[in-house]
Amino acid sequence: MCPPHPLFSRFQDKGTSNGTQSKKALLSDPQLFDTQFDELVTELTERDIADPALTDALNRLREVLLYNAPGGKKNEVQRALLVGWCIELLQAFFLVADDIMDASVTRRGQPCWYKKEGVGLEAINDSFLLEAAIYRLLRRHCREQPYYLHLLELFMETSFQTELGQALDLMTAPPGQINLSRFTMERYKAIVKYKTAFYSFYLPVAAAMYMAGINSEVEHNNAKHILLEMGEFFQIQDDYLDCYGDPAVTGKIGTDIQDNKCSWLVQRAELEACYARHDEASVQRVKALYSTLQMEDLYHRHEEDSYRRLQELIARHAQNLPHSVFLNFAKKIYKRNK
Repeated sequence: MCPPHPLFSRFQDKGTSNGTQSKKALLSDPQLFDTQFDELVTELTERDIADPALTDALNRLREVLLYNAPGGKKNEVQRALLVGWCIELLQAFFLVADDIMDASVTRRGQPCWYKKEGVGLEAINDSFLLEAAIYRLLRRHCREQPYYLHLLELFMETSFQTELGQALDLMTAPPGQINLSRFTMERYKAIVKYKTAFYSFYLPVAAAMYMAGINSEVEHNNAKHILLEMGEFFQIQDDYLDCYGDPAVTGKIGTDIQDNKCSWLVQRAELEACYARHDEASVQRVKALYSTLQMEDLYHRHEEDSYRRLQELIARHAQNLPHSVFLNFAKKIYKRNK
């Protein structure tokens, strides 16, 4: 893990005392990030809550937080710890809901939250709790800061964009309806841009920029050019790993074929009879077709092309922004296997 870039140095935790500060100074970025999460869980579920009638609900919130928030890729560990965890909570909110809509089985190597015994569709409200926790934390810790309004607008706009992307995804592949004519590259790029790229890539960098006092629309648009391209690259990797990834490594069982997903791998020809079927024979026939079309080789060529294009975008659009922020992102996702 590289040391934090100077852009983010102002966000280092100051501690509550010299002793606390010195102990935290010995921790790595991931350790510091995890320590902050324990403190935030305590804050959200124990402090300043006077009504004993809420005890059961707050215990539920603690369980939801501990099960769903940790385990992300932590691409923002070099950024402000609190806002970093707000980004993780936003992702957890989306994933808990998405797993229900997709009828997924596993997430991050464990059963999806709604699949956990005793949870079921109560997970819908649990996802709302995760989202609400974001704004409670931002209000408590950032309300007096000059970037507070920017962060609120950024989180709310990102949520709206992601939910539009999810709507496109669901409309493109409604359950039980096989119509592969909907699967166009234009539709695929729109789903990826709104469902994945904004919240996974633009959100953490834009938040750090605002907190560092970089408010220029030009600079945010420059960052967006790079990061949305990176998000598309990331989603294509996800589509590839859904089919070819090892569940022991990825932490989830791929179901794009069974779930009729508009995936980068999809080729319309000869799929009508097999795609969106849940029997193993149909799934294997689709994978055999992918193999015949040499989709693995095509993917690896696309990965190399995408990485080269990202480097060109960084050189072109990050003239006044630290290249290392974007290059570190790109290196994290290049040739990833989970």
